[in-house]
Amino acid sequence: MIDQSRIRTIRQGEPKAGPVIYWMSRDQRAHDNWALLHAQGIARRTRQPLAVVFCLVPHFLDAAIRQYGFMVRGLEEVESALRRKNIPLILLFGDPIKEIPRSVTTHHAGHLVTDFNPLRISRSWKERIAARIDIPFDEVDTHNIVPCWEASSKLEFGAYTIRPKIKRLLSRFLTEIPPLRSEKHNWKESFPPIDWKGARASLQVDSRVAEVEWIRPGEAAARKTLHSFISNHLKQFAEWRNDPTQEALSNLSPYLHFGQISPQRVALEVRKRKQPHAAIDAFLEEHIVRRELSDNFCFYNPAYDSFEGFPAWAQKTLNEHRKDKREYIYALEQFELARTHDPLWNAAQTQMITTGKMHGFMRMYWAKKILEWTSSPEEALAVTIYLNDRYELDGRDPNGYVGAAWSIGGVHDQAWGERPVFGKVRYMNFAGCKRKFDVDAYIQRYTADRHLRGDGQPAKGDLCHTRRSSGS
Repeated sequence: MIDQSRIRTIRQGEPKAGPVIYWMSRDQRAHDNWALLHAQGIARRTRQPLAVVFCLVPHFLDAAIRQYGFMVRGLEEVESALRRKNIPLILLFGDPIKEIPRSVTTHHAGHLVTDFNPLRISRSWKERIAARIDIPFDEVDTHNIVPCWEASSKLEFGAYTIRPKIKRLLSRFLTEIPPLRSEKHNWKESFPPIDWKGARASLQVDSRVAEVEWIRPGEAAARKTLHSFISNHLKQFAEWRNDPTQEALSNLSPYLHFGQISPQRVALEVRKRKQPHAAIDAFLEEHIVRRELSDNFCFYNPAYDSFEGFPAWAQKTLNEHRKDKREYIYALEQFELARTHDPLWNAAQTQMITTGKMHGFMRMYWAKKILEWTSSPEEALAVTIYLNDRYELDGRDPNGYVGAAWSIGGVHDQAWGERPVFGKVRYMNFAGCKRKFDVDAYIQRYTADRHLRGDGQPAKGDLCHTRRSSGS
């Protein structure tokens, strides 16, 4: 049922008679989940009960209540879907390094399964958990259509090198996903419904970055968003995807980040529809090749969020231009409150703070200007990652780290004409944006009477003037 290449053994261990636990982490859904299906397969072969556990950590990178609220409401739907299949969801609180082994011991588990995540923090958790348990521990890539380690065994230079590798394997892995079956082997203990209000109250996260109302979390909302995109916007995707004034994007990135919809399901549904080939090809290029390239970068480059992770040519050219004069230098607070001299940048920042999502084209311009207006590429990268992870629903994600590294450090790009500050890293400017889309319309949409207070919420009033610098 499951291609075994999707599965990696983290810890072999001696098989034991005992329940099977799926530690759900990156892929928070009951349907179309290869990791859950693998765990169910083991439970059925061994005639043991199956449970899903989720460990709610009190804080995670720079995530705030905006991201935690979206995640917790999605998990509430997961619990209901699993109960209909006679599978309990067990909610743990605290450090996974302690809580997952404790759960394994408490429930006398015989096998542990989890999903794949290339980020350092997740990989560290798994390594330390493996050292604390004595049962088999499997990891299943249910986030990538072609498993990360199957697509490539090394760090890829760019889309042009990974694309043929993925396409060669796509027919093998882009297959229909079987449904989750109801469990027959009951647990001896009972699991009462989870107190989700209490779960939210336990969080130790910043509540000033408020939740947003334009998007509903969960699997059902994700599927509805997908079908709406295919019916109403997919046909314009190829032509309008880089125009932030048009409604051509899928808005699936928050759902994909939290694993509330399967990327494989998205690709299958898009390929079914009778839409222009150019639109389908353009969407699948970004959805499969570019997204899986990001996982490849984070998996094979442990310095994915630092200057040292940039390619050698980019490090060299940025080092050569460290002392170049910057016309503007902004502090983090000025960036955060959209108080720069550039109304287009301010609009992009305001869109992110008020909606939790910035248009993909604007993210590139936004990050490149942070490089131009900070004292060093290291500072630029730190500011970019902090703002992205704090305000974006889909922050703390390989796509976000690669987007920042592409914009500031030339990752997956090539050397361009040399200029101050940027060196040979690709440059973007206001005039170039004006040639691509109606800049004034975008600025009007996200800055008119929507300036920001100190707590990151919309407020009326003028933006403060900025501080010029004679150089770095």
